[in-house]
Amino acid sequence: MTNPSPLNAQLVPKPSEVEALVTEICDSSSIAEFELKLGGFRLYVARNLADNNSSPPQPQPIPAAVAASATTESVDSNGSASSTSLAITKPTSSAADQGLVILQSPKVGFFRRSKTIKGKRTPSSCKEKDQVKEGQVLCYIEQLGGQFPIELCDGVGIARLLNATLVLPKFEVAAYWNESSGFGDVFDVDYFIQKMNGFIKVVKDLPTDISSKEPFRVDCSKRKGQFDYRETILPLLLEHHYISLTPAMSQRRDRYPQYAKATLCQACYSALRLTTSLEKKALELLDAIPKPFLSLHLRFEPDMVAYSRCEYPNLSPSSLAAIKAAGGEDKKPWTGEIAQSWRKRGKCPLTPNETALMLQSLRIPTSTNIYLAAGDGLLEMEGFTSVYTKVFTKSDLLNREDFTRMHGNTKAALDYYVSISSDAYVATYFGNMDKMVAAMRAYKGMHKTLFLSRKAFAELTSQGLEEEELKKALWEVHRNDFEIGRGSALPDCFCEFKL
Repeated sequence: MTNPSPLNAQLVPKPSEVEALVTEICDSSSIAEFELKLGGFRLYVARNLADNNSSPPQPQPIPAAVAASATTESVDSNGSASSTSLAITKPTSSAADQGLVILQSPKVGFFRRSKTIKGKRTPSSCKEKDQVKEGQVLCYIEQLGGQFPIELCDGVGIARLLNATLVLPKFEVAAYWNESSGFGDVFDVDYFIQKMNGFIKVVKDLPTDISSKEPFRVDCSKRKGQFDYRETILPLLLEHHYISLTPAMSQRRDRYPQYAKATLCQACYSALRLTTSLEKKALELLDAIPKPFLSLHLRFEPDMVAYSRCEYPNLSPSSLAAIKAAGGEDKKPWTGEIAQSWRKRGKCPLTPNETALMLQSLRIPTSTNIYLAAGDGLLEMEGFTSVYTKVFTKSDLLNREDFTRMHGNTKAALDYYVSISSDAYVATYFGNMDKMVAAMRAYKGMHKTLFLSRKAFAELTSQGLEEEELKKALWEVHRNDFEIGRGSALPDCFCEFKL
């Protein structure tokens, strides 16, 4: 057993290092119990070394190797988010040590011992040293983050820089929704391939000679311009023939040559079309919303708030409990001067109550029809709906059976479709979806798009401004901020050029 120290408290072992350590323990015949604490990582192994040569007692021991079975919990009626759980299944092969179980998670994310329902944490699925049975849920894995077409646009642009063939993109597993949808469940695949013809070659599947290979994974998070890709990534592509790119949100698209910009713009603005069935559902949703209306992208889910590490002392006990459960021990809120500095930098999500106040300061009537473009599980919505009473959501307007069958990416696609068609769009966050919506609205000549300034709100409230004085100051901050859209996402796509 090793105790944590200031040095190793900042370290997290790699999976390969953990696997090597566990293998070494299993090969030893003298280690009965082992515990390792390294920062936020903890490993505990216990074995029965008595009479190793005898047959295992009944009931049968835990399997030596198990497959990670991704079972999905449906969304509760109270709006609790679903998550992936890991359950014991039958082993596919035997292992040398019959006292050890290794579970491989189907996604990278937060380890949860239990679920949270209505702000209350349920008992742990199992405890240390418990004997578990086949099919028993052991834990829950919750992954933060999301995605939208802007990452696809970057990938297409990079593929064109490298003169490479693009395999039909795959979505990452979504964090907050029940998710298993693919690119073809949201977008018209044949239309995408047809529209990209002449710009870049797109194939649905890998060639048979390399289909069984794992791709060589390349981190593009710090890549910048075309020469960086040609000098560092192209040699890897030529060597391995099949590479996988991570999202590259720090791209300097302004450094791309014209042909790569043209390819990127074609992918983002011309080649993406919803599937026929999803577009039909989006039109039904759009028709059901009273006109005119404002689309509001509001982000105040438990995981979003926990990830921000901001203090919200005035929330209800159930909301605070949900946030604490979502953050765990690793995402405790900042306190003191750090918390104040963090908030003044605009890092803290706006609460629904703060959002309502800001909309009022912008002189948006409380009788406005508002479509809520947001996921399930928003906290403190009473503070918003008590002011703006005409609020409409997907779950209200769609057939309940259709809605419960939808995956996270299909729900996000509906929000995107409605938002680029709304009379006005307001966002409390500046994420991938917001950038794409703003750019597409500008592309269509719809300029009533606004991003609420969290930084300005924090600065003004820290000065002690309240009520009408605060509203007046917020109006002055935002009065000239209605985006014309050019520059919000892909500025070069507003230029006309030919190959």
